[in-house]
Amino acid sequence: MTPASLPPIVEQMLQPTFYPHSVVEPIRLLQTHISFILLTGDYVYKIKKPVNFGFLDYSSLEKRQHFCQQELEMNQRGAGEIYLEVLPISQRGEEFVLGSSENIVEYALKMRQFPQENLWTSLFDRGELSDSHLEELGRTIARFHAESPTDEYIQSFGLPDRIREAIEDNYRATELYIGRVQTRQQFEETKAFTDRFFRENRDLFDRRIAAGKIRACHGDLHLKNIATWHDKIILFDCIEFNEPFRLVDVMYDVAFVVMDLEARDRSDLANIFLNTYVEETGDWEGLQVLPLYLCRQAYVRAKVTSFLLDDPGISEEEKQKASQSAADYYHLAWQYARPRQGRFIVMSGLSGVGKSTVAGWVARRLGAARIRSDAVRKHLAGIPLDRRGEAAIYSEFMTQQTYDRLLELGQLLAAKGWSVILDAKFDRSVWRKRAIELATAANLPIRILHCQAPPEVLRDRLNRRTGDITDATADLLDSQLAAAEPFDESERNYAIAIDTTQPLAAQLESLLSL
Repeated sequence: MTPASLPPIVEQMLQPTFYPHSVVEPIRLLQTHISFILLTGDYVYKIKKPVNFGFLDYSSLEKRQHFCQQELEMNQRGAGEIYLEVLPISQRGEEFVLGSSENIVEYALKMRQFPQENLWTSLFDRGELSDSHLEELGRTIARFHAESPTDEYIQSFGLPDRIREAIEDNYRATELYIGRVQTRQQFEETKAFTDRFFRENRDLFDRRIAAGKIRACHGDLHLKNIATWHDKIILFDCIEFNEPFRLVDVMYDVAFVVMDLEARDRSDLANIFLNTYVEETGDWEGLQVLPLYLCRQAYVRAKVTSFLLDDPGISEEEKQKASQSAADYYHLAWQYARPRQGRFIVMSGLSGVGKSTVAGWVARRLGAARIRSDAVRKHLAGIPLDRRGEAAIYSEFMTQQTYDRLLELGQLLAAKGWSVILDAKFDRSVWRKRAIELATAANLPIRILHCQAPPEVLRDRLNRRTGDITDATADLLDSQLAAAEPFDESERNYAIAIDTTQPLAAQLESLLSL
């Protein structure tokens, strides 16, 4: 948008004299399809465009005031440090005045400005977004969701017909872009996937409601709305304008992060985030609905980007970029709609051998769900992952429950098309054979990665281990060595021996092509 085509109020907001405080010149203007955002140095001011897209209605001054106030209140959970107040803007002749209550013509949301280089999009562009960032984000969003409210009204938004209605609205809103930025085949096959998902999984939606997984979430949780400030992750710009976009399954939020990273060709980071989140929450069942929400989130980004193509205030250069971006998102949504072949990958080996390192390496390359027995055991016992477990949780009974749950989850998710890594010792033949039986009965490929290293290496690793959820120590090693059962011939048919003292890539090449 050129300065000549900006609304007069925005033109004045670009002038330093508009503000009662000093500014950093030049004032920067950002805009989305629904907002103008002005960065003044210490503060950011956002005003909402007078638009009505059906799913969003800012068409009147009263509605824009209401939704400014809603945005202020709803972002206190994830970013209360930066959301400050809603201010009126008045008009006196041809002049606009911030903070005056006479002849109010607009409202602005005032926020504290943080360095733009702290945005996760900026960290990503600089190549500074690391594995540890995504692990911490997984834990942060897990806490955010744990603290998010739910009640009978909120849970009603998890009914499949209500979810489907919002998805159908997306298809209706984008039919005019068929042949422009998406193909007829993509449109029809993507829609067929979501139609089939709702038809075949009604009981799954009921279980999500019963499990309390429909909550007042963020609703727009991608990298542009995440930042690090004062050594803390902040989640800002929560959806305030549409309840069906915010009162959602927690996996809706998770899918936005995963989709955004995969759209940026960093599926490895997406996998780290996803596995951290589900491990922290124990919500492995939620992965059953994730493909629907991945498809939905990619399609929504395609939709809102498509809207820019018909915005008279957007330059031709920006429209060309938007056209390519929309086409990419439509293609990604279509890819999420494609059928997937599930598989079982079973880890085996003693404590300290590096099973979780191998499992993480494989998970990142296959986009697999990794389920660690240490996490399953602690969730079953009802204790935090970072708390050391008492001896009772390592009883024979609890160990059997842990493996039963591992295998149950593996079977459940592999049947839904997931590659599933069961990360446990699997040092007993009965558990390995059970995994093989479940996989072969369901016609699922299975491999057992038998990790090995000399005992002195295991002992040294266990002595140096810190900051992990496992409670295993070096003094358990001798008993584990004595109790481990060798592979028989039937098990060896599925096993790949992994020397964890050597590079992994060459040893796992055959697994990656499975």
